[in-house]
Amino acid sequence: METPDVITLCSDTEEDLQAGVEAFLQQVGRLRCICFWGGLGVGKTTFIRALCKHLGVTDVVTSPTFSLINEYHCHDGAPIYHFDFYRLTSLREAMDIGVEEYFFSNTGLCLIEWPALIESLLPPETLDIAVRVAPDGVRTLAIGVRE
Repeated sequence: METPDVITLCSDTEEDLQAGVEAFLQQVGRLRCICFWGGLGVGKTTFIRALCKHLGVTDVVTSPTFSLINEYHCHDGAPIYHFDFYRLTSLREAMDIGVEEYFFSNTGLCLIEWPALIESLLPPETLDIAVRVAPDGVRTLAIGVRE
């Protein structure tokens, strides 16, 4: 088995996050659906916030835990769809908000937290990112790995 690419974030400082985002973007290329795997508090939303800032989003980026989806826009106007399926109780809920249209429309970047329940709806070219935090606070993003 091939070793996954790993990005290490030594802290949540602005500089470290931006360096991590730049390394991340070099790895993911033009993929449109990216799933972030990891437990509560590992830094999924924090990393997505830094990614959005790097892409020119000026809106406040928060986890869409209750709305299920937030929409932001890059500096060039391209949409970013930020999903959080933590509180989802059924696949039907995701289908009711039209997630498949977002995933397959090719019109924006889809950043997905807590994707386990909706895996069957994801396009084949979805990228998985396992976000982990070590006891010393160092976070890693393992690209192409599911938790």
